Amino acid sequence: MSFNKDFKPIALGETNLFKPITVGNCELKHRAVYPPLTRMRATHPGNVPNRDWAATYYDQRSKRAGSMLITEGTFISPQAGGYDNAPGIWSDEQITQWKKIFSKVHDNKSFIWVQLWALGRQSYADTLARDGLRYDSASDGVYMDEESKARADKSKNPQHGLTKDEIKQYIKEYVQAAKNSLAAGADGVEIHSANGYLLNQFLDPKSNHRTDEYGGSIENRSRFTLEVVDALVDAVGQDKVGIRFSPYGTFGNLSGGAEPLIVAQYAHVLGELERRAKAGKRLAYVHLVEPRVTNPFLTEGTGEYDDGTNDFAYSIWKGNIIRAGNLALHPEIVRDLVKDDRTLIGYGRYWIANPDFPDRVEKGLPLNKYDRDTFYAMTEHGYIDYPTYDEAVKLGY
Repeated sequence: MSFNKDFKPIALGETNLFKPITVGNCELKHRAVYPPLTRMRATHPGNVPNRDWAATYYDQRSKRAGSMLITEGTFISPQAGGYDNAPGIWSDEQITQWKKIFSKVHDNKSFIWVQLWALGRQSYADTLARDGLRYDSASDGVYMDEESKARADKSKNPQHGLTKDEIKQYIKEYVQAAKNSLAAGADGVEIHSANGYLLNQFLDPKSNHRTDEYGGSIENRSRFTLEVVDALVDAVGQDKVGIRFSPYGTFGNLSGGAEPLIVAQYAHVLGELERRAKAGKRLAYVHLVEPRVTNPFLTEGTGEYDDGTNDFAYSIWKGNIIRAGNLALHPEIVRDLVKDDRTLIGYGRYWIANPDFPDRVEKGLPLNKYDRDTFYAMTEHGYIDYPTYDEAVKLGY
């Protein structure tokens, strides 16, 4: 391990990034947010957060008091999953481990929200078939690639467009997962409607070929996501609910900026959220993946979409906005973004590698390089062994 020698840090301690802000009922002391980052360390069977390392991992990254962390994507139910080493929050065993994690974060006087996740067609048809589960999406047979179709064919588990009753069941599972999260001590939940997963599959015309009230128009494609929002707000309160979108994302073979109406699609959803806000039900935040990152598996500087911006959201949605996507190495961009007083910044890969990330950004300190090979490895290495700045100096970085 070493510092990133190509990065020239800029201290952001005097910018709005280190100005307090209220998110829901959480009084944050700064606006750097630890975003949802899948790490694939949960244990199988059971999709249980790692008993040996997960609490330490979140503890390390919440040491700066007043920080906001969002958990890795967390399955709302077995049907919503299909990755053996990602966590869920439906069983007593899972909830017990989450309680330990949340307690560690709160001991540091920081805050933690749970990202509620349903994969849809980004799951593995054969893994689902093994467990007697459907391979779900918005529409029958609209596969994201040949590999997923081949796995579905081989396992005799074809891609299945949800029925209306199945949509209702998913909504119930979102509600129960939110209740479980708060009962375990979480400060709130984030609805994952981004990065090509189930709710995003309903929003996008490339994956949603439905002809009923859940497809065929911008309003209909928005319906499932908004029904989840309404159900969670009714169940746990608007101040405990946020939502994530990736308007320009192409991961999972979605449209991104190639779809001329993609901004109109998200403008409609944001408009509906703002309409609810004006009726007294303003969500805690909207979380946007920047067009700088169209696919979360690509390295920094690749796959950027240069012909669009998320700035349109500000003229519609008047609440808090988290912006995330390849910003750690661009403090000059962050400095400009946070001039807007509703803006928070999500920092991902470099917060993995720098557990004291807010301190480094505040002071303009060098950043540890990350080890990409350990992002999804079932190892302690690359998970809880990254040093703080002081430790790195002692190690001779």
